[in-house]
Amino acid sequence: MKACLVTGGAGFIGSHLVEELVKRGQRVRVLDNFLTGKKENLELVIDKIELIEGDIRDLATCQKAVQGMDNVFHLAAFVSVPGSVKDPLLNDAINVTGTLNLLWASREAKIQKFIFASSTAVYGDDPNLPKREGREGSPLSPYALSKLMGEKYCQLFWRLFNLPTISLRYFNVFGPRQDPFSAYAAVIPSFITRALSSQNLTIFGDGEQSRDFIYVTDVVEANLLASEARNVSGEVINIACAEKTTINSLVAQLGEILGKKISPQYEKSRLGDIRHSLADISRAKKMLKYEPRFTFKEGLEKTVAWFQGRKNERAKFGS
Repeated sequence: MKACLVTGGAGFIGSHLVEELVKRGQRVRVLDNFLTGKKENLELVIDKIELIEGDIRDLATCQKAVQGMDNVFHLAAFVSVPGSVKDPLLNDAINVTGTLNLLWASREAKIQKFIFASSTAVYGDDPNLPKREGREGSPLSPYALSKLMGEKYCQLFWRLFNLPTISLRYFNVFGPRQDPFSAYAAVIPSFITRALSSQNLTIFGDGEQSRDFIYVTDVVEANLLASEARNVSGEVINIACAEKTTINSLVAQLGEILGKKISPQYEKSRLGDIRHSLADISRAKKMLKYEPRFTFKEGLEKTVAWFQGRKNERAKFGS
């Protein structure tokens, strides 16, 4: 049995990872400041984990959190591209200083494996498809830059201090429990929620921008594979579905699942957004034996079903 720390464990991806770790019999500790994470995300496992309410921007909190742990899954982050443009200081404090605090604490505690959640945003203005590790462009947002710095710090701590690290470069993750009401909500939960309520959908740009969407269960599996991988340290690895979907196609498929015609509104593109995203996952397959289990359509159907169930439950209890 491993002892695992999950930072950001009350968040969307983190809570799914926590549930799977508990299911597999691991001892789990969660560190979260609940700025965006929610305790309700952990309700199925709350009595089976240790929960620390604290902030990764505080080194002492990080040192306390890693004590007695074997593995660290670092998912706590400021996760918004537009938000990072609006407040780059907060973005840097959480994503750069917070990550450095955790790495330093993990080095002191002799953590066996440090798994860092990075982002496709790191590819910036590189026009090539598919996106391949080692072929990055210039970052287009403070968020992208902060995730790139997190990767570089992870690699440096492996080289300087022999701390085994792996950076997983997530593409566009979606699934149950993703917050549709945040000011910077991801496109899928926002679109599903609005479509279920027959509200207008807004697409920024012409809708032909594309994303490589990945269902959250596949991201969880990638984290577990990374934590178990032998002789893999200091690496940066794409985690995606390797399937390109335009935003217009997303709307069409959503309408098909819901059995309704959706006519979105179009507005000008947002600062910092990349145009196209599609991953080369050959490194993940080779180094982690990773294979995505869910197609985009399968993941979307599961996600829509979850949001429909949630809407029905709220209607039943009048909330």
